[in-house]
Amino acid sequence: MAIVYLSLGSNKGDRIGFVQQAASLLGMDEGITIVRTSAFYETEPWNMNTKNWFVNAVVEIKTKYSPKELLAICQDIEKKLGREHKEVNDYEDRTIDIDILFYNNDIIKEEGLEIPHKYVHLRAFTLVPMMELNADFVHPVLHKSIVEMHSDLENPEMVFLYGTRVDIDF
Repeated sequence: MAIVYLSLGSNKGDRIGFVQQAASLLGMDEGITIVRTSAFYETEPWNMNTKNWFVNAVVEIKTKYSPKELLAICQDIEKKLGREHKEVNDYEDRTIDIDILFYNNDIIKEEGLEIPHKYVHLRAFTLVPMMELNADFVHPVLHKSIVEMHSDLENPEMVFLYGTRVDIDF
C-alpha cells in the first residue's frame, strides 16, 4: 500500500464541515485507510483574489489505489461536496479542494497530475500541517525535508492554528 499525503482546504460555506466531510468520505472508501490527520489551520488565500480565508489540514493515508485512481476519487469527493471545476485554471473560492501532495516518493508528471504537488514547497498552509505529521519527510525532487522547505519560505508565519484539534470518526 502507498503512503500518501493529501491537502484538504475550504474557504466557502462551512469550511470546517467541508474539510471534515472530505476526510470522512476518504475514510469510508474501502481502498483508503486514514493513518492520521493534522490539526486544522486558518490561512490567508494564497495567490487568489478573494478575502475568504481557508481552513486547511493534511491527511496521511494508506491506499491501494494508483495515483490516477486516487485523483479521480478526490475529484469525485470534491464534486459531491459542491466543488465546481471550471475550464479556466483560475483560483476561486471553493467548498473543498483536495490535492495529492506526495505519493510515496514517486515523481509523476502527466497531463492533469503532478506529484509531488508543484507548489507544496511554496505554501505554508501545506508545510505546517505536514511538519505536524512527518517533519522529516524528504521531497523526492528538491531533496529537502519539510522543515527545510518551511524555513525557506518568505512568510512561514502566515498559518494560524484553528481552535483545538478536531478528531474525525470513521
